[in-house]
Amino acid sequence: MRVVTISATYGTAGSVIGPAVAEMLGVPFVDRAIPGAVAKELGCTLDEVLAHDDRAEHGLGRLLAGAMRLPTVTFGGVDTYLPGAMPTPPEEFVAHTERVIQTTARTRGGVILGRAGAQVLAAFPGALHVRLDAPLERRVRQTAAFFGIDEREARHIVEDNDRARTAYVRHFYRADPADPTMYHLVLDSTRIPVPTCVEIIVTAAEAIG
Repeated sequence: MRVVTISATYGTAGSVIGPAVAEMLGVPFVDRAIPGAVAKELGCTLDEVLAHDDRAEHGLGRLLAGAMRLPTVTFGGVDTYLPGAMPTPPEEFVAHTERVIQTTARTRGGVILGRAGAQVLAAFPGALHVRLDAPLERRVRQTAAFFGIDEREARHIVEDNDRARTAYVRHFYRADPADPTMYHLVLDSTRIPVPTCVEIIVTAAEAIG
């Protein structure tokens, strides 16, 4: 079974590359299925899980990113302020997300996008960890072209998503998702064509899996 985790900054086509890699490897693309599985485990609604998901539009990453801008908050082990009370501790949602990812990797294999997959499966044998990243300006231009919006609006979208995804990994794993030592491959998918990125990832996964 092949297991690939992909950490992608916004504007690097992670949601395009991930499914393409999964299809070529013959394994599931594990993205939107994760919140549904967590909701089933916890016996709560999908909306509740999405509120704690790092890839959801209004997920926990947004709250953490907002907290990062507060003067009393640090991410070096000090308690983090979360706006608004949450009936279920965020750690419980994250723990269930980890369990879903680990079970999927162990039983079916798959391509996992986001959700700190490289940290969750750091010790998983044969897993390939990939980072998609590129300079901000190129990601902004790519986002503007994709959505047909101006670059000022695109920059806001990119920076907001970057803050949210970084906050999630820093808060729960005390790690910087941009640290290249956590990955086997770091690719600039704004310069390297998407089909070529897919081929590189697939070749690497087959070589180490």
